[in-house]
Amino acid sequence: MSRSISLLALCLALTTTAAAAADAPAPGRAPPRIPAQVSNPAWEQDMADFAAADRSAPPPRGGIEFIGSSSIRMWSTLAQDFPGQPVFNRGFGGSEVRDSTWYADRIVVPYAPCKVFFYAGDNDLNSGRSPVQVRDDVVAFVQRVHRDLPQTQVEYLAIKPSPSRANLLPAIREANTLIQAALARLPNTGYIDVHTPLLGADGQPDPALFLPDMLHMKPAGYARWTRTLAPKVNCD
Repeated sequence: MSRSISLLALCLALTTTAAAAADAPAPGRAPPRIPAQVSNPAWEQDMADFAAADRSAPPPRGGIEFIGSSSIRMWSTLAQDFPGQPVFNRGFGGSEVRDSTWYADRIVVPYAPCKVFFYAGDNDLNSGRSPVQVRDDVVAFVQRVHRDLPQTQVEYLAIKPSPSRANLLPAIREANTLIQAALARLPNTGYIDVHTPLLGADGQPDPALFLPDMLHMKPAGYARWTRTLAPKVNCD
């Protein structure tokens, strides 16, 4: 009886394998494989959109790139906030640090920017990554850029204090401290405190600077970032 059961199980296994093979995409027609380093396959559409934008109006080679998550993507006044500077935006909302690292060969390296202003990290902490992991991810991003562009200055923007993520403030502060210390040891790399300007007199996130979702910034929040970054937004 046991031998019959074993033979039946083997037949079922072979049938299942054959069915799976029949359902598999034909060679050369499989969709792009999304690597484990990417937090969401939706970013492939963003990359396609960036490629289309590059074909119609390519960013200036050697310009100043802003890249990262939604705080960058939603910075719609970037050009007018830094007049006369060759700034361009390659933010994709919801992204984590390692997403920009993975896609650097498509949205950083080809532009050979003189400077990269990089914001990401709060989505990472919100998804469960630790401050140490975020620190390591930021260092990996810098190293990835410098592998091909060793002279490009990478400026990391500190993780901001959003009221809707007040529960993450201890982790945010820890991550910012770890990142600042790590980047201080790397060449052509900087850390910019855009966290403190978003705090109120009580030391807590100022809700007046945020949209109703209490996660993304109003123009008043971007105005504070602009004042903080302005001395560094150049290719000098």
